Amino acid sequence: MRIFLLCVAVCALLASSAPAQAPASGVPVFKITPLQSTIKFGVKASVPIEGTFKKWDATLTFTSTDPATGVLDIKIDAASVDTGSGMKDDKLKSKDFFNVKNDPYITFHSTKIVQTGADTFEVDGNFTIRGVTKDEKLQLQVSGVGTGSGIISGTMAFDRKQYGMNSGIPFIKIADRVEVGVSLKGERISGPPMVLKKF
Repeated sequence: MRIFLLCVAVCALLASSAPAQAPASGVPVFKITPLQSTIKFGVKASVPIEGTFKKWDATLTFTSTDPATGVLDIKIDAASVDTGSGMKDDKLKSKDFFNVKNDPYITFHSTKIVQTGADTFEVDGNFTIRGVTKDEKLQLQVSGVGTGSGIISGTMAFDRKQYGMNSGIPFIKIADRVEVGVSLKGERISGPPMVLKKF
């Protein structure tokens, strides 16, 4: 599946659609433009299952110009899932899948950000869905490095059965692997630019 997390997932270099807290002097502050950003998901199935989440917040805060000091948090309203099919949406919201009644949010909290290339990052974090939390990795690529504005895009994959989503959908064969994709439009609104490693 291709999500729209972080997933998404969001993003090793930009901050959020949520109001930013007062930053320390000399710290880069980024803002995500929600209308130009998406979190999508997809899973291989006999009938394609792809969708987006309409409601979410993401914050990325830094304590210095080093990307490794960043902490990324993504909070998705699971009930905002939109596959274009009311039947699929209702099934995904049910206790067999997202279980939105008891676990309304899907979250990702980063624990480590590592620059892996000139414009790529690997983000380790705690991913929580339907009340189950496991370590997952978000792979990110950033365009517009050094310009103060750009797109953060990335993917994360997880095994749905490890999170208790063992059921299927009637008459539809579904794979276990779920792919989440994020595409975030962001800009630096204050502070100095990030200092990236040279590769």
